[in-house]
Amino acid sequence: MSTNRRHFLNQVGGGMLVAGLGSTLAADLGVAAAFDNDDPTSLNFGELESLVCLMQETAPTELVAELVTRIRSGVDLRTLVAAGALANARTFGGQDYIGFHTFMALAPAYRMSCELPLELKSLPVLKVLHRNANRIQEFGGRKNELLRRVTPEHIPSTENPGEYLRSIARTGDVEHADRVFASLTSYSAGEAFNHLQFEVDDEVDVHRVVLAWRAMDTLELAGNEWANCLLRQSIRYCANTEKQILDNQRTTSPIRQVLPKLLDQYKLLGRKLGSRVGDDKWINDLAEVIFRGTREQAATAVSESLVEGFSPESIGEAISIAANRLVLHDPGRPQQWSNAEKPEGSCHGDSVGVHASDAANAWRNTVRVSNPRNIVASLLVGAFHTGGQSDRSTAEPYPFAQHLDEVCELKAEALIASTVEAIRSKEQFRAAALVKRYGDLGYAEQPMFDVMLRFATSEDGALHAEKYYHTAKMEFSTTRSAFRWNQLVALARVTASEFGRTSIGYLEAKELLGVSV
Repeated sequence: MSTNRRHFLNQVGGGMLVAGLGSTLAADLGVAAAFDNDDPTSLNFGELESLVCLMQETAPTELVAELVTRIRSGVDLRTLVAAGALANARTFGGQDYIGFHTFMALAPAYRMSCELPLELKSLPVLKVLHRNANRIQEFGGRKNELLRRVTPEHIPSTENPGEYLRSIARTGDVEHADRVFASLTSYSAGEAFNHLQFEVDDEVDVHRVVLAWRAMDTLELAGNEWANCLLRQSIRYCANTEKQILDNQRTTSPIRQVLPKLLDQYKLLGRKLGSRVGDDKWINDLAEVIFRGTREQAATAVSESLVEGFSPESIGEAISIAANRLVLHDPGRPQQWSNAEKPEGSCHGDSVGVHASDAANAWRNTVRVSNPRNIVASLLVGAFHTGGQSDRSTAEPYPFAQHLDEVCELKAEALIASTVEAIRSKEQFRAAALVKRYGDLGYAEQPMFDVMLRFATSEDGALHAEKYYHTAKMEFSTTRSAFRWNQLVALARVTASEFGRTSIGYLEAKELLGVSV
């Protein structure tokens, strides 16, 4: 994470940003009006409104052509991503599977663009905006948008806001939960995010934590005045999921009992957080317990680590390493779960390891901007979330020794060229072996990340290419040297798995920009 981004997100987590919702409140706070004057129930995004409407009302091919024209006239990618995120939030309100996955890809796509040379910068952003426009049109555009103005329902002064919000969300009444969350407009974005965590913690669900985190992350691009709007997606998603649990009479996650039990048993609330940095053995041992243990064993191990004074950053690193092992030990998608987009043996898309890694990244980032209660709760829930999923895992991680023995290349250029060839041939284990050998020889990581970035930009990745590339890149940068290369090895494997389904949006953008890659 860059110094500037860390500073921005620390401001958010510290409660220094103002959330904008409601025309009267917005005017009082000196920020953009939140609603359309012509339709009292419609959200309005001020200076971005016309661009947001364009995103909602234009077919994807025509939209990409128009956006290329605007880029050439000087409109920056940050503005396009901001408008795309607001158009997505207003349309889907966090309640459409492809819709919220597309939202979660927007900020990572923008950050991918920052790594590309000038002539290619637009490609990942235009690719995801094409996907965004396509799904918005399938959904019905503006006439069917879900996120509208609501009248805030104030939380009783005797209630803890987070606990009260959670109790309403658990009823499955989406609109009621939305109204209650709207009352948090008087809070800072960081405070609203902290209250939201009570409900995010309530289920083992990758989309709860990643959607909430991506909403916060997108504030850096869209602007802090839209914090409440973007976070509303999360409470609506959570309440809608609760409705499905109730309607289908499904059992709720044991985390609802495990979290309060561990908080009480280990007296974690109010405890001063430690600063001990675990050594490599300690990190490996905790990661292995989380990876191989049951969910409750994983959460218990984290509780004990907190009592022993280990820092949240060290514990979060172990959770991330455990999630990475789920990619490296994945035997591949079984035949009964396979389809044309995710065939037998693949490990991309919504595979256990990719989901676990994206979730672990979101938990770690949530910890970095949260209050003490949510730092502790997020670490416990993050460990619980990551644990208990290794039942199908191989005994040893990929690449196996036999895959490494087949790597003859020793020079960096040859290893990179062979990695590209292996990815194009969809040879997951050869690609992983080549990257491992490259790292073992001490070569710089950026040229190999550049290879992965190229494919994350072009391939569809079953809705996960952008998020997982960004996850692997960020976790590499925040993981110690003994383990960080496993992030790139896993990314190489996933990249080879997802190759072969080039995004239509990428192809159209490439043609319109007149670039060759």
